[in-house]
Amino acid sequence: MPVVRSSEGTTHEIHGARFVSYAHPRTGGKELCAWRVEIPAGTQAPAHTVDREEIFHLLTGELLITLDGRAERVTAGDTVIINPGATLAVENPTDRTATSWVSTSVGLTAELADGTRLTPPWAN
Repeated sequence: MPVVRSSEGTTHEIHGARFVSYAHPRTGGKELCAWRVEIPAGTQAPAHTVDREEIFHLLTGELLITLDGRAERVTAGDTVIINPGATLAVENPTDRTATSWVSTSVGLTAELADGTRLTPPWAN
């Protein structure tokens, strides 16, 4: 039985946020990936379009999530369902770090507005 201890997460940093990856093919995940993301106060991540469904559950804090042009304030305990092909932007307009748990299927890629394609290691 694969067990990934909290101390065994792999940390990645991009666009001002910290992604701590726990479940992916290198840790025994066959179909799903999961990670914790820490979004510091004042962070505004660039909009990106995802090619797989993501489930984004806010653990702590408050965020402004823009999904396909519609902005919504989410607070701890809220879950955002991001469908394939949706364009997502995440902003932390508060003075505290927000933490979320995200799950998706293996192989997720994202495309930035300028056409840059990202293959995040925490989802592949």
